[in-house]
Amino acid sequence: MTTQPSGGPTPEQSLALYERMLLIRRTEEKLSADAAAGVLPGAVHLYIGQEAVATGVCMQLKDSDWITSTHRGHGHFLAKGGDVNAMMAEIWGKKTGICKGMGGSMHVADLSKGILGANGIVGGGLAISVGAAFGSKLSNDGRVTVCFFGDGAANQGVFMECLNVSSLWELPVVFVCEHNHFCEFTRAEQVTSGEIINRARAFGIHAVKVDGNDVEAVWRATAEAVALARSGKGPCFIEAETYRIKGHMEFEKELLAGGKYRELDEIEQWRARDPITRHGERLVKAGIATAAQLEEIGARVARQVEEAVAFSHRSEPADESLVFDLMFAGQKP
Repeated sequence: MTTQPSGGPTPEQSLALYERMLLIRRTEEKLSADAAAGVLPGAVHLYIGQEAVATGVCMQLKDSDWITSTHRGHGHFLAKGGDVNAMMAEIWGKKTGICKGMGGSMHVADLSKGILGANGIVGGGLAISVGAAFGSKLSNDGRVTVCFFGDGAANQGVFMECLNVSSLWELPVVFVCEHNHFCEFTRAEQVTSGEIINRARAFGIHAVKVDGNDVEAVWRATAEAVALARSGKGPCFIEAETYRIKGHMEFEKELLAGGKYRELDEIEQWRARDPITRHGERLVKAGIATAAQLEEIGARVARQVEEAVAFSHRSEPADESLVFDLMFAGQKP
């Protein structure tokens, strides 16, 4: 068996990384199919193509460590160990959902797993993550907080404020910029000046840029960043270059009404760099797994997704009366 590079995952961890990425992919593909069939309640923003970032980061974390997410948060939720059944039920608006069916796709959260939640506000997780990290520093609980955000969120004013405060107070937070090259329907270079990573460096923050489609590269960068943050060395910054294969959201074609903002050739070029395929080929080449073993993992994941779908479909719809407790406290008619 080939020895893993220094700082890389063990064979068992490498297989776990593959399975976790595949779970995200198959779950998102099912949601895409249901959206296309017109049976999914509400819109979804899919993570297909970016699985190596969430997985490489979150599998370096403890359950007690915090993460904040984005509107494209299914991958973060599953990568951090969130229950696929509860997530699927939430997206379908069921009582058994992780937020009792009252949050939906963009608000999956599970405090028991350190998942502070996804949200629909661009850059919304930045201040939440810094607040969580500040709380950890005050209580000296040893937790690290990871903030996932996109290149578009790097242009929000709160980004600069959070870099400043986290550096000044030496907070245990790791900022992970998932640079997927698009701010909704606009290319990043049209709205972003300079290199995003240099914004963190300006505050004296340890910053690295990695291939976000290489799960082991993300794993190693995260190991260093988390160790620094946990040891009291202050914040770290990872810019992971990746690409979303699907649109900004499902139903994008209808929304664009014939317009387009990228070419099919570009999508296919990035599809050839698929993080799951790359990692699977690496496992086989290194003698860590055979093609048959990867197929077994694929079959196991497929059953897991099927069971999650069945669980969500047989669950009861969300209790509408909860709105008076969860959103309008004390205003029940």
